[in-house]
Order: sequence, then structure tokens, then C-alpha cells
Amino acid sequence: MTLNRVPAGNATPVRPCACECGCVTRQPCYPTDLTDAQWAVLESLLPVMLCQTVLGGRPEKHYRRTIVDALFYLVDNGIKWRALPRDFPPWRTVYGFCRRWRQDKVTTALADDLRAAIRRGLGRNAEPSAGIIDAQSVAESAEGVVPAASSGYDGHKHVNGRKRHLLVDTLGLLIAVVITPANTQDRDAAVRLLRNARARGRLLQLIWADSAYHGDWAGWALRALGIVIEIVRRCDDTAGFKVLPRRWVVERTNAWITRRRRCARDYERLPSQHAAMVEWAAILMMTRRLARITPATTED
Repeated sequence: MTLNRVPAGNATPVRPCACECGCVTRQPCYPTDLTDAQWAVLESLLPVMLCQTVLGGRPEKHYRRTIVDALFYLVDNGIKWRALPRDFPPWRTVYGFCRRWRQDKVTTALADDLRAAIRRGLGRNAEPSAGIIDAQSVAESAEGVVPAASSGYDGHKHVNGRKRHLLVDTLGLLIAVVITPANTQDRDAAVRLLRNARARGRLLQLIWADSAYHGDWAGWALRALGIVIEIVRRCDDTAGFKVLPRRWVVERTNAWITRRRRCARDYERLPSQHAAMVEWAAILMMTRRLARITPATTED
């Protein structure tokens, strides 16, 4: 499935759900189910089905709203794919959508579009010029599904698993995510993170980070990408917890992501699938936020 950005005027209507599972008439019954306003936000951002374009194709069998509801349910509750409730489409179908959308960068595009819409709704520029970077080590699940090749031991946090590196804007909205073994140095992964963001057209000029990112890579970021790295340090004589300027924003985003049980531990065999789960957790949060701040826009 490709990311078909076809204008609405060029799309022909199609009747969804050619099956008898009842996903079109399914009534919302879980906390993660989309409201009408939230679905209106997401529906226009999803890729147009090929059967609605001049390319043609077989109509999708299941209603996309129910597919997204199933993905949100899985991310929020941390269940196994095979444990999806029976009022959703078959788990293989939902997983297939998740895999194709991950491979085609649909989830990344959704996160970008939602972030831009929220920023515009708050009177800000759609593209952020500043961001905050941080890393979080995540323990792998007891089932041992994480391959040894993509896992490591973080001696500082005493965590065996992977590490996710987040880049967020000043509102705490996700810009980019990179997954590495837990023994990867934060500044080494930061190079990949900034290159990822720049390759997608993010024109950042300033990044705040903690002392783990101090080093020569800051000079590389300025020379190669024109990004200034500003280290926010913690005072040595500070006792206990203290909110640090700018750094608290990405720490809060880490907390938002970890609230989704699929992201509390690492249950994914592929690092790219773990990144997709983080993006779906961000999409869930941003969809709700956008539906609250721009109710009129969703009815147009």
C-alpha cells in the first residue's frame, strides 16, 4: 500500500467493508475507540485507497476506522496480536495494515501531519525550529522476543533491552524516533536522529539536550546541519528531583509514551516495529488533542 495523496475531488466513493464482520456498524465500547470528531481528524490524513484512484484496485474488505481502533486498543492495552477482541477485524488483517503502513512511512506521515495541525491550531508555525532530545532505556519482555543482535545492556540504568531516542518540539510532540540497542551511546544515536529529521524536511535550528549529549557531535551538527546544540546541565549541589528548563518537555513525552502498555516494555522483534508502536502512541495522543482544539475544522 503506497501513500497516495490524491485530492478528494479525484477520489471516487467506495462502500467499505465487503465482509460480514459488522465492523462498519460496530459501536464504540473501549476507551481508545475513536469519536466521530477524532475520526474526522484522522480519516483525511490516511492514504487514499487505490480503488478510489485512477490506478484502480480491489476495495478494502474492512472499515478503516475499525482498523485504527484495533491498533489503538493494542497499543494502549499491550496485548498480543492474537488476543485482539473478536469485535475487531481478524488480527492478521490488522497486523497487515500496521506492517504496510510502517513500511510505507504512513505512521510517520500521520505523526508529522497531526503535529503540524496542532501547531497551526495553537497559532504557531507548522514546522518547529527548536526541539528537545532524550533517550530512554526500555527493558525487553520476559518472552524473549527481542533478538540479541538488536539488544544490549545499559550499565548506567541497569536495563537489558533497547533504547528509544526521541526528538520532540517545544510542545512535546513527536518529531522523530530511533531505536537502538540499550548499550548505544546517546550522542551516537543522536546523529541518526537528526539525519532522520532533516531527511524528512524538518528545518530545526536549535536542540536542547542533557549532559549525555556533550561531545564532538555537537560541532558536527552545527557544521553539517546548521543546528545549534545547547546542553542543559543539572547543578551538582542539587538534591532530589528538580525540573530542568526545556528538558522536562521531552521527559513528559517519555511519560506519555510509557503510559501505553505496548511501549512500557519492548515486545517487538524488529526495532522498526517498536518505533511504529511509539508513533502510534503519539498519534493516539495527538488525535485526541487536535480534536479538542479544532472542533470546527473536523466538520469541514
